[in-house]
This record gives sequence, structure tokens and C-alpha cells, in this order.
Amino acid sequence: MHASSKVKTKTTTGATAKPAAAPQSRSERTDRSFDAIADHFEKKVYGGLKGEIRLAVLRRDIFEYSAQMRQRLGRPLRVLDVGAGLAQIAIELAAQGHTVVINDISANMLAKAQAHAAQTDTPLDITWHVCPYQELPAKLSTEKLDAEKFDLILCHALLEWLAEPAGVMDFFDQYLMPKGALSLCFYNPASFDYRNLIMGNFNLLDNSDYKADNVKSLTPNHPVAKEEVETWLTAHRYHVIRSSGLRVFHDYAPLKRGGHTDPEAVIRMELRYSQHEPYKWLGRYLHILATRQA
Repeated sequence: MHASSKVKTKTTTGATAKPAAAPQSRSERTDRSFDAIADHFEKKVYGGLKGEIRLAVLRRDIFEYSAQMRQRLGRPLRVLDVGAGLAQIAIELAAQGHTVVINDISANMLAKAQAHAAQTDTPLDITWHVCPYQELPAKLSTEKLDAEKFDLILCHALLEWLAEPAGVMDFFDQYLMPKGALSLCFYNPASFDYRNLIMGNFNLLDNSDYKADNVKSLTPNHPVAKEEVETWLTAHRYHVIRSSGLRVFHDYAPLKRGGHTDPEAVIRMELRYSQHEPYKWLGRYLHILATRQA
């Protein structure tokens, strides 16, 4: 693990799950860890324009609202990032003066996140927990943080890698303040179908037994549809205040011409159409910002 005098940090560890290789049934599924392919994850997800688009949309959605919440509360926020991976957004929130707890099941992923945090000139108040999110209550209770709860919880690209994704909603209920905000970003299964339709991969779509190689592949075999997530949010009394699509057209353009050759123009247009119907629902990932009703 990396540490820096600039970062107020405490790291705790827990059991780290091994990567699951495309299990066939829910009873056999386990929560996915990217510990063994952390370098591949960093390069594949954030090594190019795809990652820049992803972060641009999340920054706009989250930073605008967190600034409003901070002004309303009159204090910095308490933020929890669950299944944080490289934790870019959470680290930037810490740099803005918020108190942040960052969690991931993978020690290697959080080591990369800590190295990134150590490069920040601003003092950061970050606590790190290496463990499955299900073990977080014991960690937070030990630190006497459970009673304080969180104003903002981030959960990005985690649902599709959980064996029981619906179960994380109970965790959010336990640790999110009334009227707090939940930032959910998840893989959009409709985008998988749409992209393969465009690419002419009809044989793949006709193959009901198709599974991505989840030893190294970053395409989830068990994504959660938008409609199901919305059902969970309604059942748990959350009110959606913002929804966006991440990469609503970039991934669907096999021929890079015109504006596609200008990364800044691509990001500008992705931001423009990310919140517009019907384009946002074509995003490879969807971002939903919701508040918990009192």
C-alpha cells in the first residue's frame, strides 16, 4: 500500500475474493474481485477516451449536486465509496474538503487508488477499507462511524459484479442519511444488445448460452437492467433526481471520422446528449442520482 504525509489515511483489510470465471447459476456466483487483473482494469477502463467520458459525466452529475448539498448543510460532506476500484471521484471529493471512506474488495485496486491520492497536493481525509462491502459494518462500527452515517454514497460499476446485487440496497438504507444522496452507476445490458446489433453479431445474440470470459473480460455476464434498479429504488423509498448515460454514442461509431477525431468534441457531445431522451438510455453505463426520502 502507498501512503503519503499529505493523506490522512487508515487502511484495514479483510478477506479478498478470487475472480470468478463465468459461473452459471446465482447459487454458484460470487462477488467479483479484480485483484488479479488490476493493471488490465486500469488500462482498459481508464486508459483512453472511454474513461475520460465516464469521468466527465460523473464529475458533472456528482460535483454539481455535492456542492449544492454542502451549501445546504453548511459543512463538508461525509462520503462513502463502495466498491470504489480506482476511486477517482471519491479522491477528488476528498480534495474538495469532504471526509471520505473508500472501500473495495481488491487490495491491488486500492493500492493504485492510494498511489493516485498520494499525488494530490491538497491534504486528504480518507479512510481505506479492503474488504467485501458486506464486512464494512464491522469496520465502521469499530471506528464508531456507524452512528454518523453518510451524506453521499457512491456505488459505481459494482451491481453487475455482485452475486446478489439487490442486497446492497439494505446496506445503503443502513448507512445513508435521511435526504442523503445515492450515486449508482451500472452497466446497461441494453447497450450490449444494441452494440452487437450494429456490429452484426447476430450469432452471439442468438446464443442464449453465451458467456464472456470473466477471468479477464470486463463485460459482465449478469448485468442489472435499468427497470430492475428503478424498482429497487422505489421499494426503498428513493427519489431519482438525475439520470445520465455514459458513452451514449462513442462506442457505437465503428468509423471514426469528422468530430470523432477530436476527443474534446466527443466529450462535449457526450455530455450534451447524456441527459437527453432517448439517447441517454443507450449509454454503455447508466448513472442514477437519487435521494433517500425521510
